[in-house]
Amino acid sequence: MKAIEADNLSKRYAKTEALCGVSFEVEEGELFGLIGPDGAGKTTLFRLLTTLIVPDGGTASVGGLDIVRDYRRIRELVGYMPGRFSLYPDLSVEENLAFFAALFGVRIADNYELIAPIYRQIEPFRRRRAGKLSGGMKQKLALCCALVHRPSILFLDEPTTGVDAVSRSEFWDMLFELKARGISMLVSTPYMDEARRCDRIALIDRGSLLGIDTPGGILHRFREPLYALSGDDMYGLLIEARRASGIRKCYPFGAAHHLIATSDFDPTAFVRELAARGFQKVEIVPTEPGIEDVFIQLMHHE
Repeated sequence: MKAIEADNLSKRYAKTEALCGVSFEVEEGELFGLIGPDGAGKTTLFRLLTTLIVPDGGTASVGGLDIVRDYRRIRELVGYMPGRFSLYPDLSVEENLAFFAALFGVRIADNYELIAPIYRQIEPFRRRRAGKLSGGMKQKLALCCALVHRPSILFLDEPTTGVDAVSRSEFWDMLFELKARGISMLVSTPYMDEARRCDRIALIDRGSLLGIDTPGGILHRFREPLYALSGDDMYGLLIEARRASGIRKCYPFGAAHHLIATSDFDPTAFVRELAARGFQKVEIVPTEPGIEDVFIQLMHHE
């Protein structure tokens, strides 16, 4: 049995098609990543699979249960961390945890060994109001509340957005511990370093899936020449590159611009053209693609 199965899922808000025939599967015990920009449809997909809204088309099952017909049973077996902090800010850490345990009809002690590695990190602040916690501690409290009833499937919608790099790394270490316990996870993230830590990833844009594969498999899909371009006038270089023939796409990428080029693109001739136009200290070198580059290439082809 698959942990999650979606078949041609669709959802529309007024005139906006939020999801357009999305199909994918998550294996039991898999850590599956969903990668896409704001407005791509990630949160809509999470809300459908956690039975908060119903689809306009298609079907889906979670733990072998239909998301429409069996919504009550699904809510008992999943844990959900929405993108925004959704706990009660005026309740303390321990009060929030006790409240969510009561919602599911369990005691904290029943599943304490599951949340203990996480809860011990925030236990010194157990009497502090949740609204007064740091971003990293809020994240850990939310994860504890999502796990207090021992779910078999965990949904995490951009759980580390706005959190410092150390807390992000600690959070993913926790996810690997949960994966080792057999918990299946669907995680959305805007961070490409986190995407590389997933077993498989799906790239989503404008409500449609662009590709599903392992992080390594996704990278192998990049087939066109890729270059890193830098120089004194980075903005001017961006404008010129976007006008030049032989360049399919140019976009800022850290300290350089990345160029997706055609097979007959001549970087040496391009640098000479730039020098003739007054650009100085221009450097263009071949570079290896990242998941961001694959995403942009697929968006361009779409």
